[in-house]
Amino acid sequence: MKIIILGAGRVGYSVAESLVSERNDITVIDTDAVRLRDLESRFDLRGVVGSGIEPAVLAEAGAQDTDLLIACAAQDETNLVCCKIAQLLFRIPKRIARVRSSGFVLDERMTGPEGFAVDRIICPEESLTRYIGKLIEYPEAMQVREFAGGRACLVSVRARAGAPMAGRTIGELRDGSPGVAMRLVAIYRRFQDEPDRFVACDGHTRIEPGDEVFVLAASHHIADVITALHRRAGSPVQPVRRIMIAGGGRVGQRLARQLSQEPGRFHIKVIEDSPDRCIALASTLPSEVLVLQGDTTDEDLLDGESVEETDLFLALTDDDEDNIMSCLLAKRMGARRVLALINRRSYADLMHGTQIDIALSPAQAMLGELLAYVRQGDVQAVHSLRRGVAEALEIVARGDRKSSRVVGRKVGELQLPHEVHMGLIVRGLSCAGEAADAVPRAPEVIIPRSSTVIESNDHVVFFLPQKRLVRDVEKLFRVSTPFF
Repeated sequence: MKIIILGAGRVGYSVAESLVSERNDITVIDTDAVRLRDLESRFDLRGVVGSGIEPAVLAEAGAQDTDLLIACAAQDETNLVCCKIAQLLFRIPKRIARVRSSGFVLDERMTGPEGFAVDRIICPEESLTRYIGKLIEYPEAMQVREFAGGRACLVSVRARAGAPMAGRTIGELRDGSPGVAMRLVAIYRRFQDEPDRFVACDGHTRIEPGDEVFVLAASHHIADVITALHRRAGSPVQPVRRIMIAGGGRVGQRLARQLSQEPGRFHIKVIEDSPDRCIALASTLPSEVLVLQGDTTDEDLLDGESVEETDLFLALTDDDEDNIMSCLLAKRMGARRVLALINRRSYADLMHGTQIDIALSPAQAMLGELLAYVRQGDVQAVHSLRRGVAEALEIVARGDRKSSRVVGRKVGELQLPHEVHMGLIVRGLSCAGEAADAVPRAPEVIIPRSSTVIESNDHVVFFLPQKRLVRDVEKLFRVSTPFF
């Protein structure tokens, strides 16, 4: 696919890195020639210096035969105007814009064909706050990713000594929970002085304490899965109540506002260094949110605000080093769980396995929304995992036995790569082309066996330990024209 990316900042860099690895033809536009040279030296892509709202620059970037435009420059106005020019002058089929303002999302007249002609609006800050909200809902999970409209989830949990599933084999787990719609799809195991290593899973694989375990399950079983992997037998549930947010920027403000919509559920404190920003936060956030002015790495400040009683400490500033240091300090002082927002991938890799419970990349949080547009076939959801190395993919089976290589066939007959794990099937979701008088049936989550037959409109969720396997899955699910 031929793709133009407008903007070589943090988001543009991460998007380019991910898409180049999938053998796409990438051109990046930016006014900063130094940034572009850095990108060109690192990745197999082309850079064009200039403004994305100038037709001549877009033409130089190859807009005439481009399949997808991703406008993720710093200014909303630049991204919106670029999408409109791409539609009017170059007829680029798909146009995605990064927009921070929520007003555009609420009014389709502004984003539709007669407006700025944006097919999809993405907001990294909104994606982050939505994702952090899921981690607050399941505080013992390291990752929570939704599929099939929230009916199924992929959750990763650190196995803990004394938990019911720790020390048992996958086969024992399966036999002991026959009525639970879940499948363990991957284990990443810690080794001394080495990076975590992927462990292939079968019925004989034993779950060891310290393993990062990925499980696909029906959403209503997620709490039970987390309990079995992470909580010692008889230990009570410890919900998140006290939250401390370090950094009152866009992400911190959005999150505090989102959490305060449930009055009385959370006790929220926001620490911000800028006095002017503190005044702005105090005037816009609900009165029950306490805004404090100070340095998030100040030990005396954290001690005075009882950080040891905090259930979740979130470092959400724009400075990676400050986020890392404040999290390490909060953890040492007794915070139960800490999360650091980290933009640099090298830093995120270094933090994995340290006292920081979750190292979260803003770009990785929203990358799946972009990847779903790039994928071939009827891909519904994509989630980038393990810092972009692995991936979870939801794809819909279309056609019939004549036009499809999966519909009407047993799972054991499918020509899937050995490393690919088919985790679950969601059957019975409404289809856009379904007749109005069709009798609806309740969606069901199915754990596929070798004898399970794939039906048309099944939503199939895969775990892929390597991104290079994506093309094989897409090719298998591609619908062809039948010959008679």
